[in-house]
Amino acid sequence: MNWWKKLKANPLARWGAMVLLVFYLAVILADWVAPYGVYDAPKNSALLPPTQIYWHNPQGELIGPHVYPTIQGAVDMETGKRELRVDRTAPDPIRLFIHGHLFGTEGKGRLNLLGTDEQGRDQLTRLLYGGRVSLFIGIIGTTISFAIGCLVGGISGYFGGWLDAVLMRLAEVLMSVPSIYLLVSLSVFLPAQLSNTQRFLLIVCIISFVQWAGLARVVRGQVMSIKEAEFITAAKATGASPLRIIIRHVLPQTASYIIISATLAIPSFIVSESVLSLIGLGIQPPDPSWGNMLSLATNSSIIVLQPWLIWSPSLLIILTVLAFNLLGDGLRDALDPKNLN
Repeated sequence: MNWWKKLKANPLARWGAMVLLVFYLAVILADWVAPYGVYDAPKNSALLPPTQIYWHNPQGELIGPHVYPTIQGAVDMETGKRELRVDRTAPDPIRLFIHGHLFGTEGKGRLNLLGTDEQGRDQLTRLLYGGRVSLFIGIIGTTISFAIGCLVGGISGYFGGWLDAVLMRLAEVLMSVPSIYLLVSLSVFLPAQLSNTQRFLLIVCIISFVQWAGLARVVRGQVMSIKEAEFITAAKATGASPLRIIIRHVLPQTASYIIISATLAIPSFIVSESVLSLIGLGIQPPDPSWGNMLSLATNSSIIVLQPWLIWSPSLLIILTVLAFNLLGDGLRDALDPKNLN
């Protein structure tokens, strides 16, 4: 377990693991953590800034954390800014474990910690539910692409010959095409009437189809270097089939590399989904994902007047990608055979 001690001793890897743990727990428990429903859109609550939390009433008395009912008023036609109408006569206390959620308010006041979007939906709630798409598309997509890459690379390296030549030329063709252009080209053929669940599954399949080639080439090289080892010869002598030898004896020898590569590959799936959703080819509104929430960045007035709608999904994507990369780097250092002494 030296690798585990080395991993725990790496502060950046620990930080990445903690960030990912918090993010995944938050999106898994989104029904409880999120203060409101993902589609809730109260009247006159569009484009509200992050709710200000007060501790004192208008008379200066300390009454604990509370908010005031707030709605949008008229729009200043010169500046584009919206008037906020705050009812300071009705302080609404903030409570933990209320109405079946982690936190919330008792009355009509709404606690929009990250503001609301153009339809009045709570931004934090939509980030939590959208994270289910953006975070799990990386896990599911990596699992599929690495299963394909390991199997293709194992078969290619074990059998060699014409099969190796055909499979590796196919991998090289996929690797030669810029992945983002291939993703956009393939996603254009998605039928418009698909539900977002079906679209999610197809996007996973498309991204997985693009990503497996590089791993297959590396696994092929590792398999070729170990296929003549004594334990492989012993497995052949027992009558094990080639496929069983590849899956049970050859591929496990590449496990450390696969684990490291998988950790470093997950961010590419998250970014790919975000790009597809950003340009309108991924998850479609009203269902949220970090990518389609970021699509508001194409509206210059949103960037200037409601920047909280842009920085929150951007920051989550950046932190997630950074956390996976730091954890992957830590695993690479911990699992390096040169460092396992």
